[in-house]
Amino acid sequence: MPSEPDKNLALDLVRVTEAAAISAARHQGRGDKTAVDQAAVDAMRTILSTVDLDGIVVIGEGEKDEAPMLFNGERVGNGHPPEVDVAVDPVDGTRLTARGMPGALAVIAVAERGSMYAPGSLVYMDKVAVGEAAAGMIDIEAPVAHNLLQVAKSENKSVSDVTAIILDRPRNEDYIRQVREAGARIALIGDGDISGAIATSKEDSGVDILFGIGGSPEAVTAACAIAALGGEIQCKLWPRDDSEREYAAREGLDLNQVLATRDLVNSDNTFFAATGVTSGQLLDGVDFGGTVVRTHSLIMRSKTRTVRFIDAIHHIDRLQDMATFDY
Repeated sequence: MPSEPDKNLALDLVRVTEAAAISAARHQGRGDKTAVDQAAVDAMRTILSTVDLDGIVVIGEGEKDEAPMLFNGERVGNGHPPEVDVAVDPVDGTRLTARGMPGALAVIAVAERGSMYAPGSLVYMDKVAVGEAAAGMIDIEAPVAHNLLQVAKSENKSVSDVTAIILDRPRNEDYIRQVREAGARIALIGDGDISGAIATSKEDSGVDILFGIGGSPEAVTAACAIAALGGEIQCKLWPRDDSEREYAAREGLDLNQVLATRDLVNSDNTFFAATGVTSGQLLDGVDFGGTVVRTHSLIMRSKTRTVRFIDAIHHIDRLQDMATFDY
C-alpha cells in the first residue's frame, strides 16, 4: 500500500491513551460510569486530532451501552497519511473505574485502511484466546476440556495448573461449569476482556486461556495486540435475539464462521496502545501525586513484534495549560 505506515505509530498513540486514562481516573470510585467514559472520550478525541494519521473509526465505543462515543465512521487524526482503520475503547472497564475496582484500561489500536473486521450492530462474540505457546492448537468449536488440555500440553503442565479467565456473566455460566468439571482453575473478571485476552500472552499474568462471550469491538481491538504477541484469538458472532439474527442475514454476516486473528485484523502492521486506569493484572493504574501524575502503558507493533512498557511522569499543571479538556 502506498500509505502503509512506516513508523511505529504506537509511540504517538500512547499519548492518546495516557490522556484518556488520566481523565477517566479522576472519576475513579465515584459511581458514575458515564462521567468516566465522557472524560476519556473527550481526552482521546482531542489528542488524536494531533496525531499524524488519516483514520476512520471502524470499532467505535458506546454502541453497546449507549455511552459517550467515538462513533463508527468518525474521522480522526490530523488528516495526514497514513490512511488507517482505528479501534478505540476509551475505557475498557467503565464500571470497574466507577466502582474503584481493578483492571480498567484506556485502549486504541490502528491498522492499514480496510483491514479491520466490522461486526456492525452485532456487539457480542463467543471467544477463546491463548498465548504464543498454544497458538495453532485451539479450536473454538471443540469442547472446553480439549482446549484446556491443549494449553496444558503447550506449557508442559497439568490441566489442574491451567488458569482460564472468564467474564463473570450469566451467559458464560456454561463455560464456568465446563472449566471446573475439567479440573482447571478460573479467574473471574467483572469487565475488561481486552485485558483478559492480552493477559494470556503475558508470561507473568497467571492466565493461560480466555473463554466466553464478550464484546465484538473488544475482540477486534484485542486481535491487534495478539497479532504482535504471537498468540491466537478465535471468535464467532453471538446474536442475542432473532432481530440480531435477521440483521446478520441482511448484512451477509455468517454466524457460523470461525473468525481467527487474521480475520479480525488482516494486517501485518498493527499498532496497539493501552494505559492502565485502575491497577490490574496487565498494567498499573494512574497514580495521582499532586501536580505530578504517573501512568503505566503498554505499546506494541506487530510488524516488528516490539513490545514496550512505559512508565511516564506527567506534570499536569503544564499539560493543562495546553489542553482544551480537563486532565
